[in-house]
Amino acid sequence: MKKLFTKMRDRQYSRKEKSRFEVALIYFILAIMFVIIAYPLYWAFAMSMNTTSNLYTASLSPETWSLDNFRWLFTNPRSDYLLWYRNTLFVSTVVTVVTTLTVSFVAYAFSRYRFKGRKNGLYAFLLLQMFPVLMAMVALYILLNIVGLLDNLWGLILIYIGGGIPMNAFLVKGYFDTLPKSLDESAKMDGAGHFRIFFQILLPLAKPILSVVALFNFMTPFMDFILPRIVLRSPENFTLALGLYNFVNAQFSNNFSRFAAGAVLIAVPIATVYLMLQKYLISGLASGATKG
Repeated sequence: MKKLFTKMRDRQYSRKEKSRFEVALIYFILAIMFVIIAYPLYWAFAMSMNTTSNLYTASLSPETWSLDNFRWLFTNPRSDYLLWYRNTLFVSTVVTVVTTLTVSFVAYAFSRYRFKGRKNGLYAFLLLQMFPVLMAMVALYILLNIVGLLDNLWGLILIYIGGGIPMNAFLVKGYFDTLPKSLDESAKMDGAGHFRIFFQILLPLAKPILSVVALFNFMTPFMDFILPRIVLRSPENFTLALGLYNFVNAQFSNNFSRFAAGAVLIAVPIATVYLMLQKYLISGLASGATKG
C-alpha cells in the first residue's frame, strides 16, 4: 500500500513538473513573439522622433526627442502627405462601404436561395480565392487603360472591390448558414418580405462577421503598395504607401525619419475603426466559412 501511495505521489509530482515546463515554454514563445512584433514598432516610433534623417546614424533611443518630422508633414508646402492621407481615406471608405454591402447581398442570396448555377457559383468563389489579384494585373492594367481609369482613384477602388468580393462573400455566406432559417419563416408568416427579413433580422445578427469584413477592407488601401504602384502615376493621386515610398526612394530624398513619422500616423484611422468594431470582432473572427 505504501509503495502504491509513493508511486502515485511520484506520478503526480512528475505531472506538475511537466505542466510547469509547458507553461514556461509557452511564456518563452510568447516573449519571443512579443520582441519580434514590438521591436519594429518601437524602431518606427523612435525613428519618427529622431532629428537624424539617415538610417545608419540614427539611434533607437534619440538623444533629443522631437516632433519636427510630424510638423514637417503637416506644415511644409513641399509635403503632399495630407493629400495622400485624404486619397487613402477616400479609397478605404468607399471600398469598405461598397464591398461590405455587396458582399452581404451576395452572401444572403447564396445562403438562403436555391437557384440554377448556385453550386457552380460557390465553386467559382473557392477557385478565385486561390489566385491573387496580382496574377491578373496585366489584364487589369489594359482594361483600366481602355476605360480611361488608369491613374485614377476610381480604377484602384474597382480593383479592390472586385478582388475582395469572392473571399468575403464565401466567408459571410458561411456565417449566414449558421443562422436558423426558422427566423426567416417566422418573419414571412408575419408578412415580412425578403428585403425586410434581410435588413431588419439577418443583417443585425451578422454584425460580427460584417465588422471583420469592414476592418480588413479598410486596412487594405493603407497597407497595399503594389497595386497603387501599377495603377497610379500622378503624385496628386498617390495613396500613403506609395507616397511614403518616395521619402526613401526619390533622388536626394532618403529621409527615413519622415518616412517613419508618416508610417506611424497610418495606425490612427485603423486603430479608430478597430476600437469602434472591437465588440463584434472576436465573435466574427471565430465564425464564418463553417459550412459550404
